[in-house]
Amino acid sequence: MTFQPNYQNIVDAAYNRVPARLPLYEHLISTEIMEKVLGVSFAHLYSGEGQDLDGFFAQYCRFFREMGYDTVSYEGCITDVLPGGGALGGHKKGAIGSWEDFNNYPWEQVKERYFALHGPHFEALRRNMPEGMKAVGGVGNGIFECVQDLVGYMDLCYLREDEPELYAALFRKVGETNMGIWEQFLREYGDIYCVCRFGDDLGFKSATLLAPEDIRRHVIPQYRKVIEAVHQAGKPFLLHSCGCIFDVMEDLIAAGIDAKHSNEDQIARFPEWVERYGDRIGNFGGIDTDAVCRLPGEEMDAYIKDVVDRCQGHGGFAFGSGNSIPDYVPVDQYLHMVACVRRIRGEEI
Repeated sequence: MTFQPNYQNIVDAAYNRVPARLPLYEHLISTEIMEKVLGVSFAHLYSGEGQDLDGFFAQYCRFFREMGYDTVSYEGCITDVLPGGGALGGHKKGAIGSWEDFNNYPWEQVKERYFALHGPHFEALRRNMPEGMKAVGGVGNGIFECVQDLVGYMDLCYLREDEPELYAALFRKVGETNMGIWEQFLREYGDIYCVCRFGDDLGFKSATLLAPEDIRRHVIPQYRKVIEAVHQAGKPFLLHSCGCIFDVMEDLIAAGIDAKHSNEDQIARFPEWVERYGDRIGNFGGIDTDAVCRLPGEEMDAYIKDVVDRCQGHGGFAFGSGNSIPDYVPVDQYLHMVACVRRIRGEEI
């Protein structure tokens, strides 16, 4: 039977309803992996315009459809456009370290820069979306990641002690700036998306990166504003956050997240997240990315079957890697994971 995508499966999983079929989901997939699977070179087209962008998104969307996904994962990141940014992704000195830096920062430019860069990408995504599919994603980067990109994690920790009022003001201002982007995004491009999300890695292997009380006081109130806007637009909100964030999960659920993605076996296997929270939120993830890389076929099959079996009866979930499919994942290993899930849901591969 020819695969027919239906984005409603992901919507149901995000709303914690059991979908008609188990949906595949990835937060990110390397375009290098996509090129190897499709046998087509197209990643270089992303930096172009017009027909080049259409060529990129035609192949990008084709990949998700041919792999058996119901949705296309795509976001435009705020950190791509922050003036003086790069302390998070580029390990540069932060642009803001004092009240003078904060007051002189060109906050008003961020939204304009965001849509100048990403608007053509969203338009091309809309033009090339396959029938039956919509996107998951939207405005990439959450509040904490944007603050880190402007300050740097270590300097942010110093700022907490040395300038607590500036520390608090940064989260408020980033929240206000991000909210302005989200409002325009939902007006102009919300029709392309069935589930909205951002990624904001709040933790690492053993704990949260900020004290849980700081996340409750400074980060989650800004989340709540975005989540409310997404809900008013009639869409569920999916939070992607890596790390051991059990200490703030109740607060995140209370803030209104509909679903959560990311799991790492060293923290907790995916079924533990589902067993803990599956009565209240949808859960996205499944197999540790490390396991995708290294497990032989039969062992991967057993791993995936065990996860799926243990998650049945605990609300809606979508299956994929616990993090993403970066370029170092062996292509055959990724394809084996996808084929295993598609066999579980009754498709001939």
